[in-house]
Amino acid sequence: MTDPIALSGAPGSPYTRKMLAVLRFRRITYRFILPNSPLMKDLPRPKVQLLPTFYLPDAAGEVQAVTDSTPLIRRFEAEYEGRSLIPADPALAFLNELIEDYADEWLTKAMFHYRWAYAADTAKAAKILPCWRGFTIPDEALAQAGAAFAERQIGRLRYVGSNETTGPVIEASYRRFLLAFEDHLRAYPYLMGQRPGSCDFAVFGQLTQLTEFDPTPAALALEIAPRVTAWTGMMEDLSGLEPADADWLPTDALPPTFAAILAEIGQVYPPVMLANARAVAASANEVSAEVDGKAWTQQPFPYQAKCLGWLREAHGRLPPAARAKADAALAPAGLSGLFA
Repeated sequence: MTDPIALSGAPGSPYTRKMLAVLRFRRITYRFILPNSPLMKDLPRPKVQLLPTFYLPDAAGEVQAVTDSTPLIRRFEAEYEGRSLIPADPALAFLNELIEDYADEWLTKAMFHYRWAYAADTAKAAKILPCWRGFTIPDEALAQAGAAFAERQIGRLRYVGSNETTGPVIEASYRRFLLAFEDHLRAYPYLMGQRPGSCDFAVFGQLTQLTEFDPTPAALALEIAPRVTAWTGMMEDLSGLEPADADWLPTDALPPTFAAILAEIGQVYPPVMLANARAVAASANEVSAEVDGKAWTQQPFPYQAKCLGWLREAHGRLPPAARAKADAALAPAGLSGLFA
């Protein structure tokens, strides 16, 4: 693939920011097509409208619209050499994949919750996000677009699990994650050690919104985790970083700060993912779980059931020695139940 990769997206999409930063770090040439570009009318549309959307050839050479960030990162790993985002050690690679999924599927709950549950955050998003699809329109039309967009997104809170009961759980988890990550950054520049893994970019994507755009979570991050706020800005373009093979965390001696991040994931992620998978399998109308000692309810989310299945497949593919090392990190963090 020698031509610049084409993709479209928006600055308010954490997954767009995730993938743009990935392309910069990997030094993969790309062209970013703005949502209001006239080029969009000639491009294929994905089955599900998600951001970012990549326009890539399939096996027959036909251009297809592709949207899922995690498989795209693995595709680029196979198609472009060097500057890998996947640790060479299979046990660490699995932990990297687990944290990436946590960021994409749980940390995004905090992003969605703060943006559409707080008046100041909703007001900012309703004013700015529609502008990224074209701001050369009358004020009245822009205001109507913002109001319609906000109404649609607030209606989707049921899929995220954000409501009056679960809101405090989401906020407490976000706060604990900030503190744990702040502590890790005192010793390591990235989650994966001295170089970033794909999980770093997944966390970065969510934090571009939580620490840089939405006022309520950004104020909290600045107060209790200034390193995290600064890290988010630094992650935007790591094209000048020169990673080495020895820069990954040592799987045989994972630092306590990394274990603390896994423990936070284990506190909130397994009960919701497992309950959601059961609800989807039973065609239930509601997910019910207990998280952090509190009730959790949300509408079932079939995609997250698929995510759990993919993680289990990845765990099952680990060689025995690597699985034993991964399990040694999962057990004390309360994550073993995901793979029972």
